[in-house]
Amino acid sequence: MASTDRQALHRDVPVPGHGLDAAGMPGHWLLARLGKRVLRPGGVELTRWMLDALGVDPRDRVVELAAGLGATARLTLGRRPATYTAVDRDAAAVATLSVLDAPGPTVVHAVRSDAANTGLPDGCATVVYGEAMLTMQPHPAKRRVVREARRLLDEGTGRYAIHELCLLPDDLDPALADRINADLGDAIHVGARPLTPRAWSELLAEEGFTVTSRRTAPMALLEPRRLIADEGLLPALRIAGRALRDPVALRRVTHMRRVFQRHSAHLGAISMLAVPTPDQP
Repeated sequence: MASTDRQALHRDVPVPGHGLDAAGMPGHWLLARLGKRVLRPGGVELTRWMLDALGVDPRDRVVELAAGLGATARLTLGRRPATYTAVDRDAAAVATLSVLDAPGPTVVHAVRSDAANTGLPDGCATVVYGEAMLTMQPHPAKRRVVREARRLLDEGTGRYAIHELCLLPDDLDPALADRINADLGDAIHVGARPLTPRAWSELLAEEGFTVTSRRTAPMALLEPRRLIADEGLLPALRIAGRALRDPVALRRVTHMRRVFQRHSAHLGAISMLAVPTPDQP
C-alpha cells in the first residue's frame, strides 16, 4: 500500500515559474506557487488507482516522465521499487527529485531531459508512467512521448500508465471539443489538447500498446472537496488564504474554476494501464 503521509506530499520544494507574473504564467505553475502540490486532473485518488494497477513492487525499475513537484514520486517510493528515475525538463524540479528520501533500498535518480527523448537506455524500465503532461502536447508530440515510453520498457514485464484530462463522451461534437480546448487555453495559458477515452486508447494502440484497464473520474481539481482530499484541510486553507491575499492570482484561479465548471459535463480525468503489444511473427 502506498504511503499517504501528508508530510510526504507537502514538503517545501522549489516550484516552476518563480519570479514570473501571476497574470501570465501557466495555470499549473500558478497553483504550485499558491502551494498546491497535487496537480493531477483526477487527484490523488486516481493516482493511487494508477499505482495499484501498475502493481509497483520491490522488483520494479520505475521511470516517471515529467515528474514535476514529486507528489507521485513519494507515493511510488513508498512501494519500495528497486530503482526510481524521475525525468523532468525543469532544473529546480530535477534538483529536488534527485534527493528524495526513499523509505527502503530504492536507488533514486533524476534526469533533466524531455519526456520524448529521455536519453535512458532501451528496456531499462519495468514500469513507466506520466501524469498531466500528454494533454498539453500537440498530437505528434503525444505520439513521440508514448513511443519513448515503449522504447524504455522491458518487453517481458513492462507496464505503462497515463493519467490525463479527457473529453466526454467518445462521440463529442468536434466543434464543441475545439471550443472547450480554446476555453481551457484561455484559462490556463497553456495549449490543452485532451482526447476522448477512445482516442487515448487509439493513441496507445498506434504506438504499440494494448490497454488492459482504465478508470475515469470527475475533473474537480479546484473544487473544495477535491482540494481537501488531495492536499489536506490545513494546506487547502493555506492555499485559499494565499489566493485571497493576491487579487491577480484570485482572478486567475476563479477563471480556471469557472471554465472547469462550465464544461464539467464534457471534461473528466482518465487513467489507463497498458502493456506492450507482442510483435506479430
